[in-house]
Amino acid sequence: MDEFFRRGASRISKITGSYWAFFIAVLTIIIWSLSGPMFGYSDTWQLVINTLTTVVTFLMVFLIQNTQNRDTKAMHLKLDELLRASKPAKNDLINVENLSDKDLDELQEMYTKIQEKIVLKKAKLEDKKTKEAKQ
Repeated sequence: MDEFFRRGASRISKITGSYWAFFIAVLTIIIWSLSGPMFGYSDTWQLVINTLTTVVTFLMVFLIQNTQNRDTKAMHLKLDELLRASKPAKNDLINVENLSDKDLDELQEMYTKIQEKIVLKKAKLEDKKTKEAKQ
């Protein structure tokens, strides 16, 4: 069942993400709008497009979420492999997306401090070069 859903969701995502799908959606709205006078702009006429868009939106939320989850998982796996293969990289960052929010905040704080040190070091180096150039 999972594989069936994955394949179906993948196909539907590709189809609905195409310019043809957008063209069909715009064409549907135009046809619906032009048919208004024929149906006297009745409540049923409005209900048709409201129901259609609600159902499509509801289903697309789940398809989009499934696609996002798969893409995110694939991206993390690729990044994990790059971290694993790179000698100077910290291997403890592999699967970092599974850490608690507190642990992620601590890691972010650590890397923010590292970046601040780099900026400070760079500023000192530029000051030194400026002073040497003046002499």
